Amino acid sequence: MTKTVSRWHSERLHREITLARWGHYGQPVLVFPTAGGDAEEIERMLMIDALAPLIDAGRIKVYSVDSLAGRAFADTEGSVAHRCWLLNAFHHYVANEVVPAIRVDCKSDEIGILAAGASIGAFNAVAVACRFPGLFSGALGMSGTYDLEGLLKFQGNEDYYFSAPLSFVPGLTGEHIETLRHRFILLAFGQGRWESPEEAWRMAGVLGRRGIPNRVDPWGPEYDHDWPTWREMLPKYLDELVD
Repeated sequence: MTKTVSRWHSERLHREITLARWGHYGQPVLVFPTAGGDAEEIERMLMIDALAPLIDAGRIKVYSVDSLAGRAFADTEGSVAHRCWLLNAFHHYVANEVVPAIRVDCKSDEIGILAAGASIGAFNAVAVACRFPGLFSGALGMSGTYDLEGLLKFQGNEDYYFSAPLSFVPGLTGEHIETLRHRFILLAFGQGRWESPEEAWRMAGVLGRRGIPNRVDPWGPEYDHDWPTWREMLPKYLDELVD
């Protein structure tokens, strides 16, 4: 399996950050790590092994980046305002640096990218798909944590508002919301340990009220908020969503 790792200094984030890729051809899938994860977390946690049949068949190319903003929240880096700024800047880094790099790698200026992730990675996947629907074809959120204010006990500012889909989606207008209404958001969760099913239902309600196509898939009580669950979910859904 072909793997590449690129690293560059982002002027938006004021630090170096990594983009990893697995595969040679197919639908690009950008997988966001969990809160403290880096670009190669999904390989260490055997997600790439789980996706290998789809990758080797040339159906998908998998990309991942460092969870810079998620790590800052997990480690309480700096002030709350700094963490919110970093979250907003991280999304703009994805849109203005990662997406162009993926499109160059795929030799296409127009290809839509599917965003995916688990836990806080699901937050980022749904957020970038909703913020930049012209760049992303949809999102798959697994065991999503969509209310970071409630989870991490902080009061967000304007940067957080424009980064959090629960906050900004209700106010979208014009071409932005019309484009988003042609995208698809899939929200899956288990009902085992450490899961919060209400997060997905709340996110789905916000999307549904704005006419954004979405689906909520509850899995059983044997599925915990953990990697074995996500290793089963992601290949199943990508097999369904990708030609």
